Amino acid sequence: MNKDISQIRREYLYASMNEADLAADPFAQFARWYEAAGQAGIDLPNAMSLATSGSDGMPDVRMVLLKDFDDNGFVFYSNAQSPKGRQLAENPRATLMFYWAILDRQVRIAGAVAQVSAAEADDYFQSRPYASRLGAWASAQSSVIADREILEGKMRELEQQYGGRPVPRPPEWIGYRVVPESVEFWQGRESRLHDRIRYRRMAAGGWRMERLAP
Repeated sequence: MNKDISQIRREYLYASMNEADLAADPFAQFARWYEAAGQAGIDLPNAMSLATSGSDGMPDVRMVLLKDFDDNGFVFYSNAQSPKGRQLAENPRATLMFYWAILDRQVRIAGAVAQVSAAEADDYFQSRPYASRLGAWASAQSSVIADREILEGKMRELEQQYGGRPVPRPPEWIGYRVVPESVEFWQGRESRLHDRIRYRRMAAGGWRMERLAP
């Protein structure tokens, strides 16, 4: 056993979480915690891990950025030809996780995944910095390349091609919306007796709130 790792621990003393204090639905509760993360000065509070698996059943995970959320779900953007894009085409289900360490908080979101509309994707793409729009065309995400000069050379070509003119959204650059079936809020507590509250979507509509053992 690596004792340098095994002895890393800390007490969680920040706060508690009680059912009576929580919002009736997970979207409103997430909005509260997301706002608190921003107010706490957390860098990139919208950073989240995205777990997917394709038809081979092999789990895969990476960090992406949340770009929107509302009562319909949680939205991120990516390349449909990337590994995660292909996995989501084969198995349109995913889990997201946010971890806000200084607040001792996690949120896990699991559910089905659907593509956002082309109009919604277009609107967001045009809000990105100009160089990022060119970068979406320059990079065939996750493909093997010989060196960085390939990317930089492609960027130079695109800069000359568009010359500051509007850059259209690449057809494979799309948005995904995770429509949650369950959302779990985790609040670190002393003695590892953490608070865990899960919202589960009910077939008849609405959400059931339940406490889980840590």
